Amino acid sequence: MGRPLWAVYGDIMTESNQELLKTPCYDLHIEAGGKMVPFAGYDMPVQYDMGVKKEHLHTRAQAGLFDVSHMGQLKLVGKNAAAALETLVPVDIIDLPQGKQRYALFTNDQGGLLDDLMVSNFGDHLFVVVNAACKAQDIAHMQKHLPADVDIEILEGRALLALQGPKAGEVLKRLLPESADMVFMDSRVVDFAGAECIIGRAGYTGEDGFEISIPGEHAERITRLMLAEEEIEWIGLGARDSLRLESGLCLYGHDIDQTTTPVEASLLWAISKIRRTDGARAGGFPGADIILDQIATKDVNRKRIGMVGLGKAPVREGTKLFNAQGDEIGVVTSGTAGPTKGSPIAMGYVQTQYAVLETEIFAEVRGKKLPMLIQKMPFVEQRYFRG
Repeated sequence: MGRPLWAVYGDIMTESNQELLKTPCYDLHIEAGGKMVPFAGYDMPVQYDMGVKKEHLHTRAQAGLFDVSHMGQLKLVGKNAAAALETLVPVDIIDLPQGKQRYALFTNDQGGLLDDLMVSNFGDHLFVVVNAACKAQDIAHMQKHLPADVDIEILEGRALLALQGPKAGEVLKRLLPESADMVFMDSRVVDFAGAECIIGRAGYTGEDGFEISIPGEHAERITRLMLAEEEIEWIGLGARDSLRLESGLCLYGHDIDQTTTPVEASLLWAISKIRRTDGARAGGFPGADIILDQIATKDVNRKRIGMVGLGKAPVREGTKLFNAQGDEIGVVTSGTAGPTKGSPIAMGYVQTQYAVLETEIFAEVRGKKLPMLIQKMPFVEQRYFRG
């Protein structure tokens, strides 16, 4: 079956001689029978006794709790914070309403992607969450490019938990009634059981849900409160990966990286209209000339696409893709069995002329060419709560 499940995160696996960090919920994972693996410098649960497939299906049916405390949490403080951050991303940050969050991309001078991130506006500051593997690099990038009047406050020691699934809303409403009127991409600072928490209605599974930032000293107590609800089970990194892939969501370092532009990566939706060629604040971010030219001309050599396997065997990252004539045309960047979809699914890149829905292509696995059909992502319906 290829590499072990957690190795889908390959380039952020940790050197074995490195001292692993522990999240504030580490003891709870051990107590729950979590299988711990090195991940982005942390000792993290890849699965629990339920197993990856059942954890995946439980999240789709009820509510799963994910520890994502390894991610970077920081505040940008200063009246020019939004305008300053806008110089690093092709996204409208200045007009982001207070109490809302937005997906953003750090770009480089070649139009490639340094990381993807979430930005929330809390009025007197921006709250930013960055990927675990890119945390140090992203902070250095901001320290280098943001002006002196924008203070970067790194929030150390906080837990970050994601509560995801169709029952997430009703469960959290019991514990935190004021969460009930939040809709997708709302952000709020709340008193949750006596702790000041930052909560956003979003996630990485395609389901309704919340991401909750908790002060480290309160993390175990509040996590136990949530786990006491019968709908909620711990979910590990393995199911987190299959859930996000079914929802067509990219994993940084695999589906997107410094060599992929947003146009190649089919992330045009993430580039705000106001930052495009005809927009009021067009350009002004790293790689703008290249990215805006690609939007205008559609002139790229490859495109990110979704694929569904016509057989039963899953295809993994690095698998080569071929056309019917046997010419190599691309590569798989993520693949899984697709527990909810019921068939193998993958995403990857193919030469642009092949990036057409319902095109049959072939993935080479152990010398066999397995038929795959290019299909629209997400592979399963996204069920965000929009009110």
